[in-house]
Amino acid sequence: MSRVADIVTTCEELYEDLEFSACRAWKEEAPGRHAIGYLPMWVPREIIHAAGMLPVGILGGGDKLEIIRGDAFFQSYICHLPRSVIELVLKGNLDFLDGCLFPSICDIVRNLSGMWQLLRPDTYVRYVDVPQNFEPDRGGRFFRTELRKLIDDLGGIAGRPVTDDALKHSIELYDENRRLIRELYDRRSAVPWLVPTSEVYLVQRAGMVLPVEAHNDLVREYLAAAEMDDRPERDNSRVVVSGAFCEQPPLDLIRTLERAGCYVVDDDFMLVNRWFAQDVARPGDPVDALVTAFLEQGIANPARYEPHAGTKGQDLIECVRRRDADGIIFAAPSFCDPALLERPMLQKAVEAAGIPSTAFKYSENTGQLQPIREQAGTFSDSVKLWSSV
Repeated sequence: MSRVADIVTTCEELYEDLEFSACRAWKEEAPGRHAIGYLPMWVPREIIHAAGMLPVGILGGGDKLEIIRGDAFFQSYICHLPRSVIELVLKGNLDFLDGCLFPSICDIVRNLSGMWQLLRPDTYVRYVDVPQNFEPDRGGRFFRTELRKLIDDLGGIAGRPVTDDALKHSIELYDENRRLIRELYDRRSAVPWLVPTSEVYLVQRAGMVLPVEAHNDLVREYLAAAEMDDRPERDNSRVVVSGAFCEQPPLDLIRTLERAGCYVVDDDFMLVNRWFAQDVARPGDPVDALVTAFLEQGIANPARYEPHAGTKGQDLIECVRRRDADGIIFAAPSFCDPALLERPMLQKAVEAAGIPSTAFKYSENTGQLQPIREQAGTFSDSVKLWSSV
């Protein structure tokens, strides 16, 4: 087995482990340790880390979990993720968590935070509200208050205050993680046959259950091993995937796109790892640094308010051009209001820019992948054919 294959196998084992064995082992290594979960969008993981706690990404059960009781807690016309998370809670898979943060994504996640409080009243629960006004003296002041309250809460759980020095150190570690993920994405765009998206995704998912220090080492190791690997280049189309920013697609769906002849050269999977386009660290108050980064450096996505009219879709168009992509695949979870409400605006923008696209919906437990393979394969063939005419 090559070193790349060994790393990917380890990451896939972490991905499939719904018992969160790595997180449980981390807690058991030292008495008094705490683990705080979060849903798959941006939360200030730096603050959790600075409190001496393990941030744990909760991304549902994917296609490995049968939903039995979770369906009884939510209506049928919403996305699959909350039912999956509740099933994990009811089965005891998340009983090692001392709390959970629910980022500002949509009404469903807000309701999920309330459901969690009812089912796990013994744990800390917080809905991480974010500003919609991006002026520093308004939205910035509001967000600074929110983050300070979170710092006080986690310090209370940890039994010691979260110091500015600890937070600065954590920000530096996560800045390094974001730089490594950007390097990973750049390398995939340059040589997608050596750094396939299915592997990039698994390497990112490992960061949801590993301490950031260990994940930084893992990404470095994968990048070095992939550089030495020898894989053939194929005549695939280069595509950007958009819309999968929250409920994650099953791994087999990503592999299906690759088998259909698509090199995915950019995507919006796992945005928590790439929310800020630049480093957060700067001189002065580390909380101010986090606030400024959120206001000024956040990447475009359906859950982030865009204060400037007429800019919808421009970031996606720039991404296509920067990655030299042939087209866009709009892939969004069924009933995902933010993604599906934004999609027509994005499609209008990319159509005006002359960029070909196709679209489909999925759920995290999607099992019938043949129609998606046929659709993606047809799209790949068509863009390769017509782009060469």
